[in-house]
Amino acid sequence: MATSASTSTAATLTLRVEGMDCGGCERKVESALGRLEGIAEVSASSVTGSVKLHHPEHTAPSRAAIERTIHELGYRLVSEEEAAAPDAPAPWWRTAKGRLVLVTGGLLVLAFALHLAWPALGQWPFVAATAVGLVPIVQGAWGALKQRNPFTIEMLMSVAALGALAIDAAAEAAVVVFLFAVGELLEGVAASRARRSISALADLTPSTARLLDGDDTREVPAATLAPGQRVLIRPGDRVPCDGRILAGASELDESPINGESVPRAREPGDDVFAGTVNLEAALEVEVTRRAEDNTIARVIRLVEEAQAAKAPVARFIDRFARYYMPTVIGLALLMAVAPPLVAGMAWSEAIYRALALLLIACPCALVISTPAAIAAGLSAGARRGLLIKGGAVLEQLGKLKLVALDKTGTLTAGAPKVTDVEALADGHDEGEILRLAAALEREASHPIAVAILAHAERQGLAVPRASESRAQAGRGVSGLVEERALSLITPRHLAERVTLSDELKARIADLEQAGKSLAVLVEDERALGLIAVRDEPREDARHGLAALERLGVRAVMLSGDNARTATAIGEQLGIEAHGELMPEEKAQRVRAWQAAGEGPIGKVGDGINDAPALATAEVGIAMGGGTDVALETADAALLKDRVSGIAELIDLSRATLRNIKTNVALALGLKAVFLVTTALGITGMWIAVMADTGATVLVTLNAMRLLGYRFSPGPAPAEARPAATAS
Repeated sequence: MATSASTSTAATLTLRVEGMDCGGCERKVESALGRLEGIAEVSASSVTGSVKLHHPEHTAPSRAAIERTIHELGYRLVSEEEAAAPDAPAPWWRTAKGRLVLVTGGLLVLAFALHLAWPALGQWPFVAATAVGLVPIVQGAWGALKQRNPFTIEMLMSVAALGALAIDAAAEAAVVVFLFAVGELLEGVAASRARRSISALADLTPSTARLLDGDDTREVPAATLAPGQRVLIRPGDRVPCDGRILAGASELDESPINGESVPRAREPGDDVFAGTVNLEAALEVEVTRRAEDNTIARVIRLVEEAQAAKAPVARFIDRFARYYMPTVIGLALLMAVAPPLVAGMAWSEAIYRALALLLIACPCALVISTPAAIAAGLSAGARRGLLIKGGAVLEQLGKLKLVALDKTGTLTAGAPKVTDVEALADGHDEGEILRLAAALEREASHPIAVAILAHAERQGLAVPRASESRAQAGRGVSGLVEERALSLITPRHLAERVTLSDELKARIADLEQAGKSLAVLVEDERALGLIAVRDEPREDARHGLAALERLGVRAVMLSGDNARTATAIGEQLGIEAHGELMPEEKAQRVRAWQAAGEGPIGKVGDGINDAPALATAEVGIAMGGGTDVALETADAALLKDRVSGIAELIDLSRATLRNIKTNVALALGLKAVFLVTTALGITGMWIAVMADTGATVLVTLNAMRLLGYRFSPGPAPAEARPAATAS
């Protein structure tokens, strides 16, 4: 449930609406509110559960009129008192739509039981079940009708259910009402999850900051920070603002913003971003942006705008009803009236044919056919670790032409591994270099330290303890190991301790060009050896990219990591690579491809930094081991962290789309045939019931074939192709 109501500018009123969960809801609200006096323009978003009312500068619309209109449509305006309360989304079974599903489902089961136990009751148990479930649907249809919008899905379902009751097809009516309630519930759950994903982004920025006022420090709300103020950021703290370092040097975990696997050293003059984590030393930072304009706030805005923009244009059945419903009702009325007046047919016979016509026209098989195929496709995917958030996503996946993949945690494992250990001084071998370096890093939790210690453990080395260990922010670590004064230094600061030979400079340059991070072991003024680490590609990365190529889908890497590392991994995998991209730049790349007609675009990522691009793309796909924000923002997720799962998603979608087309053809084809035969009097009401039920059975059986879906990825690639381009 959305939870605030506020005015954003003098000419814009933003209100929160409960129960608005789909594109159809948006159109109904926009159409109804747009007719009110004093409102120039209306913009509704089911993703954020909000409505923006644009009005003249000095004329505010009547809130009472707005609330009355929204209530008539079946929604509820959230009050300012509720907006002030903490947001605690109710589980689906406690929502109005959830309760309706439980009640209608329970009554449907009870009706079948009573019908079998006491046949004398006839259709009355099903009539009762239908009536209970139909009440909110009829209310929604009546509210829309009063707002001069008669052709809604609620109206279609009301006519279909009441028509079925009129010709004693109460059991079918009860089933249709229950399935409609389930669909509405699923839309509400999906919309609620989208809203929670946006809230999770805001949690990245701490609520308070330590403001420096002269020599004093006091805690203030982070939202009140203004440019020019100074804040103290202690080791382990999240950065509360976008700013510039005035004093101190430390390493920052910037993975929430740029996805880079290795923390970056930051010194006075360097920029820092809200939401990142200070790892080593205290920093004094000058605030450069207000809270509403910092990096996290911009990411939130991008996600909200992109998700709202990609809300469904319209559900198929809603659009279809605009033409189908009035046409069928008109034909039924014509069938009931014209033959008696023109040809002298008995009124009872004419009305009988008209009712049979309405029964056949009831979109039961059509309503069930597509959800049945989608449900089977979603189930088949879930069993293979492919989480797909709804039928619209499943449909769109099969249309993807280009997939943009993040590097860290997506194409790579997300954790650095030791790739090279080299001895540079006589009397030392690779094992000795690794053993001494591991001793210095033994108590550290830095990703490079973890990689070195893990590699030493795999080599079976006995790692001694270091004494007098000192972390030198941004430079490395030093200490005594077996009474030897040793340091593990980054190449950036190596020249301060060691005279570098041309050969060593060239070797360091080669390793860094390959995208590897280095640590050089130094004793006194002599380099003893070096260790290189890199976040290596996943085992199935090349296999997964080859599967995408066979499906005719282009793959591109978008990474926040440095360009050198992105290029090296891209060349290794044979994929076009772009590095050093901030979250908004990734989203901009996706929008540029969309504008150039290269879509639909899929975006695959695992981090918060991927959230804007995940939301901007037609389909966002999250790796299962990624952050909660990525998983919530994305439309699909690979729970088994397999790159090959991307191709599986696309192939499953294409199989489901083929199944849906077959189902629609069956449902509409049979309906068309029996509409003609019923109008001519060849088939009667019982044949109509059998035809409609038979169509439902056929499309359901066809959809169940998807449960046996199997993906054939083809042979693994022999070697990587040369990358197309790299930047």
